[in-house]
Amino acid sequence: MRPVLVTGASGFLGWHVARLAAESGLPVRAMTRGRNPVPELDVEVVIGDLTDPASLERAVDGCGVVYHVAADYRLWSSNPAELYQSNVEGTRRLLQAALRAGVERVVYTSTVGCIGLVEGGLGDETTLVSLAEMTGHYKRSKYLAEKVTLEFAAKGLPVVIVNPTAPVGDHDFKPTPTGQTIVDFLRRKMPAYLDTGLNIVDVRDVARGHLLACEKGRIGERYILGGENLTLKQIFAELSRHSGVPAPSVRIPYGVAWTAAAIGGVISKWTGAPPRAPMEGVRMAKKKMWVTHAKAENELGYSPGSAADALRNAVAWFHEEG
Repeated sequence: MRPVLVTGASGFLGWHVARLAAESGLPVRAMTRGRNPVPELDVEVVIGDLTDPASLERAVDGCGVVYHVAADYRLWSSNPAELYQSNVEGTRRLLQAALRAGVERVVYTSTVGCIGLVEGGLGDETTLVSLAEMTGHYKRSKYLAEKVTLEFAAKGLPVVIVNPTAPVGDHDFKPTPTGQTIVDFLRRKMPAYLDTGLNIVDVRDVARGHLLACEKGRIGERYILGGENLTLKQIFAELSRHSGVPAPSVRIPYGVAWTAAAIGGVISKWTGAPPRAPMEGVRMAKKKMWVTHAKAENELGYSPGSAADALRNAVAWFHEEG
């Protein structure tokens, strides 16, 4: 049996995809940068970097399936060009290596940020959106990477795109921006909230959606892997219920948040340290990122659990990890 390659396997979502693939009885090759460990998993570890084409050729060699989960997921960077090198050109390099290696299927992990939003409604895979509507370098780089992926699908590479929403849960090592929001809440660093909304989903369901996309997804198609649409106020209330930490009761106006982010951005340019509230994140919060995963449900058999359970799992794991 040819191994399954998972890029970004030492990260949050990549770890869960690698774990689920291994539990399914598949031989897993986990690609990590440097010598990042893949904790708790009995998998083959290979060193690879999205900026190093030769390392990607070695990683893909002999694999039957590639899950390209790795990405530079930062809402602020002192050098935004790094995001495009990893997310756009890195994806191009990896897909080129996969095409040459003759892999049977590629699942590319995009983001819900590339899905168009509907004012007062739910976005889906058909909602029109343009590069000009992408807020910040992370979303722009992932949007362009989707275009690269579709170009390779047209060349004959059997690739499927998945668009996770806001995964939460255990093993959020870094943590991700969504996970950091939960950590800040648990540390009582969230005195107020914005009138915004996210689609919350258990990371384990998103990982399962990756395997379903590999098995049942149509080549060149996109599938939203989401859960429940909640306001930020509802998310904080749920976190409070599971942690005992009081939820903030003050809603901060968007203009105040924008001003604070602008000041933080200026300070970050001087210090080189990431701002506590990146402007990119504040701009994203101007619209509720609410979507439907009906297509994945109908075509893949995707069926996520509740957001409440996902948030409870995240709280428990962050507490266990201190």
